[in-house]
Amino acid sequence: MLANVQQKSDKIFADFFAGIGLMRLGLERQGWSVSFANDIDPQKYEMYKGNFWDADTHFLLEDIHNLSAEDIPTINLATASFPCNDLSLAGGYSGLNGKHSSVFWEFIRILEEMEKRKPPLVLLENVPGFLTSHKGADFKEALLALNRLGYSVDTIMLNAANFVPQSRQRLFVFGLLDDCLKVHESIGTPHFWGEVRPKALFDFISRHPEIQWSIHDFPAPGSRKTTLEVILEDLPENSSVWWSPERAAYLLNQMSPRHRAIADQMITKSEWSYGTVFRRMRKGRSMAELRTDGLAGCLRTPRGGSGRQILFKAGRGKYFARLLTPRECSRLMGADDYTISVPLNQALWGFGDAVCVPVIAWIAENVLNPFIEKLGVQEPQTVYKI
Repeated sequence: MLANVQQKSDKIFADFFAGIGLMRLGLERQGWSVSFANDIDPQKYEMYKGNFWDADTHFLLEDIHNLSAEDIPTINLATASFPCNDLSLAGGYSGLNGKHSSVFWEFIRILEEMEKRKPPLVLLENVPGFLTSHKGADFKEALLALNRLGYSVDTIMLNAANFVPQSRQRLFVFGLLDDCLKVHESIGTPHFWGEVRPKALFDFISRHPEIQWSIHDFPAPGSRKTTLEVILEDLPENSSVWWSPERAAYLLNQMSPRHRAIADQMITKSEWSYGTVFRRMRKGRSMAELRTDGLAGCLRTPRGGSGRQILFKAGRGKYFARLLTPRECSRLMGADDYTISVPLNQALWGFGDAVCVPVIAWIAENVLNPFIEKLGVQEPQTVYKI
Protein backbone atom coordinates (compact mmCIF):
# COMPACT_ATOMS: atom_id res chain seq x y z
CA MET A 1 0.00 0.00 0.00
CA LEU A 2 1.44 3.39 -0.98
CA ALA A 3 1.79 6.08 1.62
CA ASN A 4 -0.69 8.97 1.49
CA VAL A 5 1.77 11.78 0.81
CA GLN A 6 0.54 15.32 1.46
CA GLN A 7 1.35 17.71 -1.37
CA LYS A 8 1.92 21.43 -0.83
CA SER A 9 1.57 22.36 -4.50
CA ASP A 10 -1.63 22.48 -6.53
CA LYS A 11 0.43 21.25 -9.49
CA ILE A 12 0.02 17.57 -8.71
CA PHE A 13 0.26 14.83 -11.32
CA ALA A 14 0.05 11.09 -11.84
CA ASP A 15 2.66 9.61 -14.16
CA PHE A 16 1.43 6.56 -16.07
CA PHE A 17 4.03 4.48 -17.95
CA ALA A 18 6.55 6.37 -15.81
CA GLY A 19 9.62 4.44 -16.92
CA ILE A 20 12.77 5.83 -15.30
CA GLY A 21 11.12 9.11 -14.29
CA LEU A 22 12.22 11.67 -16.89
CA MET A 23 8.65 12.99 -17.24
CA ARG A 24 8.83 13.72 -13.53
CA LEU A 25 12.17 15.52 -13.87
CA GLY A 26 10.80 17.79 -16.60
CA LEU A 27 7.63 18.67 -14.72
CA GLU A 28 9.46 19.23 -11.45
CA ARG A 29 11.54 21.91 -13.13
CA GLN A 30 8.31 23.89 -13.48
CA GLY A 31 6.93 23.35 -10.00
CA TRP A 32 4.95 20.12 -10.38
CA SER A 33 4.87 17.33 -7.77
CA VAL A 34 4.26 13.64 -8.45
CA SER A 35 1.75 11.86 -6.23
CA PHE A 36 1.45 8.60 -8.20
CA ALA A 37 3.64 6.77 -10.71
CA ASN A 38 3.13 3.43 -12.41
CA ASP A 39 5.07 1.13 -14.70
CA ILE A 40 5.20 -2.60 -15.30
CA ASP A 41 8.97 -2.88 -15.95
CA PRO A 42 11.02 -3.82 -12.85
CA GLN A 43 14.29 -2.82 -14.53
CA LYS A 44 13.02 0.68 -15.19
CA TYR A 45 11.74 0.85 -11.64
CA GLU A 46 15.19 -0.11 -10.40
CA MET A 47 16.58 2.92 -12.21
CA TYR A 48 13.73 5.12 -10.95
CA LYS A 49 14.24 4.27 -7.30
CA GLY A 50 18.00 4.58 -7.72
CA ASN A 51 17.47 8.23 -8.66
CA PHE A 52 14.41 9.19 -6.57
CA TRP A 53 14.65 8.58 -2.82
CA ASP A 54 10.86 8.75 -2.39
CA ALA A 55 9.96 6.08 -4.97
CA ASP A 56 8.39 3.74 -2.41
CA THR A 57 5.85 6.39 -1.36
CA HIS A 58 4.14 6.75 -4.74
CA PHE A 59 5.43 4.27 -7.35
CA LEU A 60 3.27 1.23 -8.02
CA LEU A 61 5.05 -1.50 -9.98
CA GLU A 62 2.04 -3.12 -11.60
CA ASP A 63 0.37 -3.95 -14.89
CA ILE A 64 -1.99 -1.07 -15.73
CA HIS A 65 -4.70 -3.65 -16.48
CA ASN A 66 -4.79 -4.32 -12.73
CA LEU A 67 -5.20 -0.67 -11.71
CA SER A 68 -8.47 1.05 -10.91
CA ALA A 69 -9.53 4.62 -10.18
CA GLU A 70 -9.28 3.84 -6.46
CA ASP A 71 -5.50 3.52 -6.85
CA ILE A 72 -5.18 7.06 -8.21
CA PRO A 73 -5.13 10.09 -5.89
CA THR A 74 -6.86 13.33 -6.81
CA ILE A 75 -4.60 15.13 -9.27
CA ASN A 76 -4.48 18.09 -11.64
CA LEU A 77 -2.67 16.28 -14.45
CA ALA A 78 -2.39 12.72 -15.78
CA THR A 79 0.54 11.97 -18.09
CA ALA A 80 0.82 8.93 -20.36
CA SER A 81 3.93 8.11 -22.39
CA PHE A 82 2.40 4.82 -23.46
CA PRO A 83 4.38 2.20 -25.43
CA CYS A 84 5.14 3.14 -29.02
CA ASN A 85 6.04 -0.37 -30.26
CA ASP A 86 2.89 -0.92 -32.32
CA LEU A 87 2.92 2.60 -33.79
CA SER A 88 6.22 2.01 -35.56
CA LEU A 89 7.99 -0.53 -37.74
CA ALA A 90 9.26 -2.33 -34.62
CA GLY A 91 5.72 -3.51 -33.86
CA GLY A 92 4.64 -4.05 -37.44
CA TYR A 93 2.36 -0.99 -37.31
CA SER A 94 -0.28 -2.94 -35.39
CA GLY A 95 -1.59 0.34 -33.98
CA LEU A 96 -3.64 0.99 -30.86
CA ASN A 97 -4.99 -2.55 -30.91
CA GLY A 98 -1.49 -4.04 -30.87
CA LYS A 99 -0.10 -6.03 -27.97
CA HIS A 100 1.82 -3.12 -26.42
CA SER A 101 0.24 0.17 -27.53
CA SER A 102 -3.27 -1.03 -26.71
CA VAL A 103 -2.58 -0.22 -23.06
CA PHE A 104 -3.60 3.32 -24.05
CA TRP A 105 -7.19 2.12 -23.67
CA GLU A 106 -6.49 1.10 -20.08
CA PHE A 107 -5.39 4.67 -19.40
CA ILE A 108 -8.68 5.89 -20.89
CA ARG A 109 -10.57 3.36 -18.75
CA ILE A 110 -8.98 4.66 -15.56
CA LEU A 111 -9.82 8.27 -16.45
CA GLU A 112 -13.41 7.22 -17.07
CA GLU A 113 -13.57 5.40 -13.74
CA MET A 114 -12.35 8.53 -11.95
CA GLU A 115 -15.64 10.20 -12.92
CA LYS A 116 -15.85 13.56 -11.11
CA ARG A 117 -12.23 13.23 -9.97
CA LYS A 118 -10.92 13.32 -13.53
CA PRO A 119 -7.92 15.66 -13.73
CA PRO A 120 -8.43 18.94 -15.60
CA LEU A 121 -5.34 18.21 -17.71
CA VAL A 122 -4.10 15.19 -19.65
CA LEU A 123 -0.77 14.93 -21.47
CA LEU A 124 -0.01 12.15 -23.98
CA GLU A 125 3.40 11.57 -25.56
CA ASN A 126 4.38 9.23 -28.36
CA VAL A 127 6.29 8.86 -31.62
CA PRO A 128 5.22 10.70 -34.82
CA GLY A 129 3.89 7.37 -36.07
CA PHE A 130 0.94 7.87 -33.72
CA LEU A 131 -0.32 10.51 -36.16
CA THR A 132 -0.14 8.23 -39.20
CA SER A 133 -0.96 4.84 -37.67
CA HIS A 134 -3.64 3.16 -39.81
CA LYS A 135 -3.77 6.29 -41.99
CA GLY A 136 -4.67 8.49 -39.04
CA ALA A 137 -7.53 6.32 -37.76
CA ASP A 138 -5.77 5.44 -34.49
CA PHE A 139 -4.96 9.07 -33.69
CA LYS A 140 -8.53 10.09 -34.46
CA GLU A 141 -9.98 7.38 -32.20
CA ALA A 142 -7.64 8.34 -29.36
CA LEU A 143 -8.67 12.00 -29.55
CA LEU A 144 -12.37 11.14 -29.81
CA ALA A 145 -11.97 8.95 -26.72
CA LEU A 146 -10.67 11.98 -24.82
CA ASN A 147 -13.58 14.02 -26.21
CA ARG A 148 -16.05 11.46 -24.88
CA LEU A 149 -14.53 11.91 -21.43
CA GLY A 150 -15.10 15.66 -21.65
CA TYR A 151 -11.70 16.81 -22.86
CA SER A 152 -11.10 19.23 -25.71
CA VAL A 153 -7.77 18.50 -27.35
CA ASP A 154 -4.74 20.24 -28.77
CA THR A 155 -1.64 18.68 -30.31
CA ILE A 156 1.90 19.69 -31.28
CA MET A 157 5.19 18.12 -32.31
CA LEU A 158 8.49 18.98 -30.68
CA ASN A 159 12.03 17.86 -31.51
CA ALA A 160 14.50 17.41 -28.68
CA ALA A 161 17.09 18.90 -31.06
CA ASN A 162 15.74 22.34 -30.08
CA PHE A 163 17.07 21.70 -26.57
CA VAL A 164 19.77 19.01 -26.64
CA PRO A 165 22.07 17.57 -29.35
CA GLN A 166 19.73 14.68 -30.19
CA SER A 167 17.31 14.38 -33.09
CA ARG A 168 14.16 13.11 -31.37
CA GLN A 169 10.79 14.25 -32.68
CA ARG A 170 7.76 13.42 -30.57
CA LEU A 171 4.01 14.02 -30.79
CA PHE A 172 2.18 15.52 -27.80
CA VAL A 173 -1.54 15.73 -27.07
CA PHE A 174 -3.08 17.98 -24.43
CA GLY A 175 -6.53 17.24 -23.07
CA LEU A 176 -8.34 20.16 -21.38
CA LEU A 177 -11.41 19.27 -19.35
CA ASP A 178 -14.29 21.30 -20.78
CA ASP A 179 -15.87 21.83 -17.36
CA CYS A 180 -12.74 23.77 -16.35
CA LEU A 181 -12.24 25.54 -19.68
CA LYS A 182 -13.47 29.13 -19.66
CA VAL A 183 -12.74 30.24 -23.20
CA HIS A 184 -13.10 33.17 -25.50
CA GLU A 185 -13.67 31.59 -28.89
CA SER A 186 -12.00 33.05 -31.97
CA ILE A 187 -13.03 31.99 -35.43
CA GLY A 188 -10.26 31.92 -37.97
CA THR A 189 -6.86 30.37 -38.40
CA PRO A 190 -4.34 30.82 -35.60
CA HIS A 191 -0.82 29.45 -35.86
CA PHE A 192 -2.07 25.96 -36.61
CA TRP A 193 1.08 25.17 -38.44
CA GLY A 194 4.69 26.15 -38.12
CA GLU A 195 7.52 24.81 -36.02
CA VAL A 196 5.32 23.11 -33.42
CA ARG A 197 2.61 22.12 -35.90
CA PRO A 198 4.16 20.84 -39.12
CA LYS A 199 2.02 20.52 -42.22
CA ALA A 200 1.08 16.89 -41.55
CA LEU A 201 -0.36 17.87 -38.18
CA PHE A 202 -2.08 20.95 -39.60
CA ASP A 203 -3.65 18.81 -42.32
CA PHE A 204 -4.95 16.30 -39.76
CA ILE A 205 -6.56 19.06 -37.69
CA SER A 206 -8.15 20.57 -40.78
CA ARG A 207 -9.55 17.21 -41.96
CA HIS A 208 -11.23 16.38 -38.65
CA PRO A 209 -13.73 19.04 -37.55
CA GLU A 210 -15.68 16.26 -35.79
CA ILE A 211 -12.99 16.27 -33.10
CA GLN A 212 -13.54 18.77 -30.30
CA TRP A 213 -10.42 20.89 -30.66
CA SER A 214 -9.13 23.62 -28.37
CA ILE A 215 -6.22 25.07 -30.33
CA HIS A 216 -3.79 27.45 -28.65
CA ASP A 217 -0.99 29.65 -29.88
CA PHE A 218 2.38 28.62 -28.52
CA PRO A 219 5.78 30.27 -28.86
CA ALA A 220 8.52 28.67 -30.93
CA PRO A 221 10.74 26.38 -28.86
CA GLY A 222 14.19 27.48 -27.80
CA SER A 223 17.36 27.26 -29.83
CA ARG A 224 19.89 24.60 -28.88
CA LYS A 225 23.31 25.88 -27.82
CA THR A 226 25.24 22.61 -27.52
CA THR A 227 26.59 20.04 -29.96
CA LEU A 228 27.36 16.36 -29.63
CA GLU A 229 30.96 17.00 -28.62
CA VAL A 230 29.88 18.89 -25.49
CA ILE A 231 28.06 15.94 -23.91
CA LEU A 232 30.79 13.34 -24.52
CA GLU A 233 32.78 11.80 -21.70
CA ASP A 234 36.53 12.39 -21.93
CA LEU A 235 37.76 8.80 -22.13
CA PRO A 236 41.46 8.07 -22.76
CA GLU A 237 42.43 6.21 -25.90
CA ASN A 238 43.43 3.16 -23.87
CA SER A 239 40.05 2.90 -22.14
CA SER A 240 38.48 -0.54 -22.43
CA VAL A 241 35.26 1.17 -23.53
CA TRP A 242 36.76 1.85 -26.97
CA TRP A 243 36.43 -1.01 -29.42
CA SER A 244 39.43 -2.97 -30.60
CA PRO A 245 41.15 -1.67 -33.78
CA GLU A 246 39.80 -4.69 -35.65
CA ARG A 247 36.21 -4.02 -34.60
CA ALA A 248 36.53 -0.31 -35.42
CA ALA A 249 37.95 -1.18 -38.85
CA TYR A 250 35.03 -3.54 -39.48
CA LEU A 251 32.62 -0.68 -38.71
CA LEU A 252 34.50 1.62 -41.10
CA ASN A 253 34.29 -1.00 -43.85
CA GLN A 254 30.52 -1.29 -43.36
CA MET A 255 30.02 2.32 -44.50
CA SER A 256 28.76 3.19 -47.95
CA PRO A 257 31.26 4.92 -50.27
CA ARG A 258 29.72 8.32 -49.46
CA HIS A 259 29.86 7.84 -45.70
CA ARG A 260 33.32 6.27 -45.94
CA ALA A 261 34.58 9.36 -47.75
CA ILE A 262 33.29 11.56 -44.92
CA ALA A 263 34.97 9.31 -42.34
CA ASP A 264 38.25 9.41 -44.25
CA GLN A 265 38.13 13.22 -44.28
CA MET A 266 37.57 13.23 -40.54
CA ILE A 267 40.61 10.99 -40.04
CA THR A 268 42.90 13.33 -41.97
CA LYS A 269 41.96 16.45 -39.97
CA SER A 270 44.44 17.86 -37.46
CA GLU A 271 41.76 18.06 -34.75
CA TRP A 272 39.34 15.48 -33.41
CA SER A 273 35.83 15.42 -34.84
CA TYR A 274 32.88 13.26 -33.93
CA GLY A 275 29.90 11.54 -35.47
CA THR A 276 27.39 8.87 -34.56
CA VAL A 277 26.60 5.63 -36.35
CA PHE A 278 23.61 3.33 -36.54
CA ARG A 279 23.71 0.00 -38.31
CA ARG A 280 20.82 -0.51 -40.74
CA MET A 281 19.86 -3.24 -43.14
CA ARG A 282 20.08 -2.01 -46.74
CA LYS A 283 19.23 -4.46 -49.53
CA GLY A 284 19.89 -7.39 -47.22
CA ARG A 285 23.23 -6.06 -46.01
CA SER A 286 24.20 -4.48 -42.69
CA MET A 287 25.43 -0.94 -43.35
CA ALA A 288 26.98 1.60 -40.99
CA GLU A 289 25.42 5.04 -41.52
CA LEU A 290 27.46 7.99 -40.25
CA ARG A 291 25.95 11.25 -38.99
CA THR A 292 28.17 14.32 -38.59
CA ASP A 293 25.83 17.31 -38.17
CA GLY A 294 26.57 17.79 -34.47
CA LEU A 295 23.51 15.80 -33.40
CA ALA A 296 23.16 12.28 -32.11
CA GLY A 297 20.49 10.18 -33.71
CA CYS A 298 17.37 9.35 -31.74
CA LEU A 299 18.21 7.17 -28.75
CA ARG A 300 16.50 3.80 -28.92
CA THR A 301 16.04 0.73 -26.81
CA PRO A 302 18.85 -1.75 -27.61
CA ARG A 303 16.81 -4.39 -29.39
CA GLY A 304 19.58 -6.19 -31.23
CA GLY A 305 22.64 -4.48 -32.69
CA SER A 306 20.74 -1.89 -34.73
CA GLY A 307 19.33 -0.19 -31.63
CA ARG A 308 22.73 0.74 -30.20
CA GLN A 309 24.15 4.09 -31.19
CA ILE A 310 27.88 4.17 -31.87
CA LEU A 311 30.26 7.09 -31.38
CA PHE A 312 32.86 7.58 -34.12
CA LYS A 313 35.87 9.72 -33.17
CA ALA A 314 38.47 10.58 -35.81
CA GLY A 315 41.40 12.90 -36.48
CA ARG A 316 45.22 13.12 -36.41
CA GLY A 317 45.41 10.09 -38.69
CA LYS A 318 43.47 7.85 -36.29
CA TYR A 319 39.93 6.75 -35.57
CA PHE A 320 38.07 5.09 -32.71
CA ALA A 321 34.60 3.66 -32.15
CA ARG A 322 32.49 2.70 -29.14
CA LEU A 323 28.93 2.70 -27.91
CA LEU A 324 27.57 5.85 -26.33
CA THR A 325 27.91 5.57 -22.56
CA PRO A 326 24.94 5.70 -20.16
CA ARG A 327 26.11 9.13 -18.93
CA GLU A 328 26.20 10.45 -22.48
CA CYS A 329 22.70 9.11 -23.01
CA SER A 330 21.47 10.81 -19.85
CA ARG A 331 22.92 14.11 -21.08
CA LEU A 332 21.28 13.65 -24.48
CA MET A 333 17.97 13.31 -22.63
CA GLY A 334 18.63 16.46 -20.60
CA ALA A 335 19.04 14.43 -17.40
CA ASP A 336 22.70 15.28 -16.84
CA ASP A 337 22.86 14.38 -13.13
CA TYR A 338 20.69 11.27 -13.20
CA THR A 339 22.01 8.61 -10.83
CA ILE A 340 23.08 5.56 -12.86
CA SER A 341 23.85 2.37 -10.95
CA VAL A 342 22.69 -0.33 -13.38
CA PRO A 343 24.47 -2.26 -16.17
CA LEU A 344 25.02 -0.75 -19.62
CA ASN A 345 22.16 -2.42 -21.50
CA GLN A 346 19.67 -1.66 -18.73
CA ALA A 347 20.67 2.01 -18.72
CA LEU A 348 20.52 2.25 -22.52
CA TRP A 349 17.05 0.68 -22.47
CA GLY A 350 15.83 3.09 -19.81
CA PHE A 351 17.04 6.25 -21.52
CA GLY A 352 16.10 5.05 -25.00
CA ASP A 353 12.50 4.57 -23.92
CA ALA A 354 12.09 7.88 -22.06
CA VAL A 355 11.11 11.50 -22.68
CA CYS A 356 13.52 14.40 -23.09
CA VAL A 357 13.53 16.42 -19.86
CA PRO A 358 13.83 20.00 -21.26
CA VAL A 359 11.06 19.26 -23.79
CA ILE A 360 8.72 18.36 -20.94
CA ALA A 361 9.84 21.44 -18.99
CA TRP A 362 9.02 23.61 -22.04
CA ILE A 363 5.54 22.02 -22.25
CA ALA A 364 4.97 22.64 -18.54
CA GLU A 365 6.04 26.27 -18.84
CA ASN A 366 4.12 27.10 -22.00
CA VAL A 367 1.10 24.78 -21.89
CA LEU A 368 0.37 23.22 -18.51
CA ASN A 369 1.26 26.02 -16.10
CA PRO A 370 -0.66 28.80 -17.90
CA PHE A 371 -3.76 26.61 -17.94
CA ILE A 372 -3.52 25.44 -14.36
CA GLU A 373 -3.03 29.04 -13.18
CA LYS A 374 -6.34 29.98 -14.83
CA LEU A 375 -8.37 27.32 -13.07
CA GLY A 376 -11.09 29.05 -11.11
CA VAL A 377 -10.21 32.46 -12.58
CA GLN A 378 -13.15 34.17 -14.26
CA GLU A 379 -11.20 35.79 -17.11
CA PRO A 380 -11.49 33.54 -20.16
CA GLN A 381 -8.49 32.47 -22.17
CA THR A 382 -8.33 32.75 -25.94
CA VAL A 383 -8.49 29.48 -27.82
CA TYR A 384 -9.52 28.70 -31.38
CA LYS A 385 -12.48 26.47 -32.10
CA ILE A 386 -12.66 24.77 -35.47
